[in-house]
Amino acid sequence: MASLKPGEVNLGTTIMAVEFDGGVVIGADSRTTTGPYIANRVTDKLTKVHDRIYCCRSGSAADTQAIADIVQYHLQLYTAQHGEAPTVKVAASLFQEICYQNKNALLAGIIVAGWDERDGASVYNVPLGGSLHRETYSIGGSGSSYIYGYCDKVFREGMGKEECIEFVKNAVSLAMSRDGSSGGVVRLAVITKDGVERMFVPGNQLPPQYEG
Repeated sequence: MASLKPGEVNLGTTIMAVEFDGGVVIGADSRTTTGPYIANRVTDKLTKVHDRIYCCRSGSAADTQAIADIVQYHLQLYTAQHGEAPTVKVAASLFQEICYQNKNALLAGIIVAGWDERDGASVYNVPLGGSLHRETYSIGGSGSSYIYGYCDKVFREGMGKEECIEFVKNAVSLAMSRDGSSGGVVRLAVITKDGVERMFVPGNQLPPQYEG
């Protein structure tokens, strides 16, 4: 498995996506690290690859940005050739193909989420190694290790839009309080048939967490 090269920038990261009836909520922290140093405290790890399809990036910043650019190009080509928007599954399959074929050279864990006419809202996880998993909610990055129990306890089928927003906000802020590679602010996006709504939660307005 690939590892970071000397001086390479690591996203560190907590990323997350949750499906609800009619859309998805995605979220991430904003800390980028280079070794023990914080290289960027307001990174945007939610990357648009098509009108209603986004990816959440964790791992090497260079690898994940390059992969997202390649997928975005192919999805634009798909739209031109087929005369319709691609499905989230098509986008996720492209991410999976690139990550799997180059698994020994890349350090990339990606969550793909969005809405399309065929399948509605959907969330896919492409972890290190390049496998592909359809999930109702997904978490990733170094901070995810700290919140598996919380997410399994709090998540339930049939949550509404506002509940999912609070779920993602609380889970990401909880990971940020425990994981040294996650921090900064929380960026959120709600993707539905009507488009994308971006949200921003500054560090001083995050839900309070026990730090004893």
